[in-house]
Amino acid sequence: MGREVRRVPADWEHPKVNDSYIPLFGDSFSTAAAEWDAGNQKWKEGFRDDYDGGWKPLDGSEEVTTYAKWTGERPVEADYMPDWPEEERTHYQMYETCTEGTPISPVFATPEELARWLTNNGASAFASQTASYDGWLRVCRGGFAPMAVMDGKGLRSGVEALTD
Repeated sequence: MGREVRRVPADWEHPKVNDSYIPLFGDSFSTAAAEWDAGNQKWKEGFRDDYDGGWKPLDGSEEVTTYAKWTGERPVEADYMPDWPEEERTHYQMYETCTEGTPISPVFATPEELARWLTNNGASAFASQTASYDGWLRVCRGGFAPMAVMDGKGLRSGVEALTD
């Protein structure tokens, strides 16, 4: 959870209901659905994820009878950003990922324009904390910052922590 830059088409308008953004996962729906389907198939074969890149036999400790009860329901396409082709993802938009993801900026053509807008508008990097242009630019170019970091400098936004 934190701040994440997403590549979007130039004309992207994040969907809203009653003037509020609908949270959308940034991952690919097709990938998430394929992974869920593969896990469901393995469950039917008597295995579950070992969380180390492999599968281990169901041993009765799972206390549930279906894959959906174990891991959650199959992904729903409406909960995800569209799976645009790479060549359509020409612009940048900053998202908060404390929910599935809602935009905190308009769409911009370059990471520099996005970072400048975030800085000039005092966009939230974490709670009421904003961030410097350099901090925002690093995230705009690199893709993601955790919500917050606790270190020798105290509790601060992940955006600012990346500038160290």
